[in-house]
Amino acid sequence: MKFTVDVECTPEEARTFLGLPDVQPMQEAMMRQVEERMKQALSAMDPDTMMKIWMPAGIQGMEQMQKMFWSQFSAGFPNSKEK
Repeated sequence: MKFTVDVECTPEEARTFLGLPDVQPMQEAMMRQVEERMKQALSAMDPDTMMKIWMPAGIQGMEQMQKMFWSQFSAGFPNSKEK
């Protein structure tokens, strides 16, 4: 024997009937925090700030990065020595 019961109710009514907590206020608070953190992160993404972070010494930083890349590249090919 098989019984089928259809219940029409809102999510709030179902939550109350099943005794589940209302987490909507907590979700709203968390979303406000996430939004604030995203805004702070995006403010640090302007081109001027990014260049200052990535290249603190300007051209000198570029030369150091080039040397680092070259040393890593050379380490991958032990048979290729500079002459």
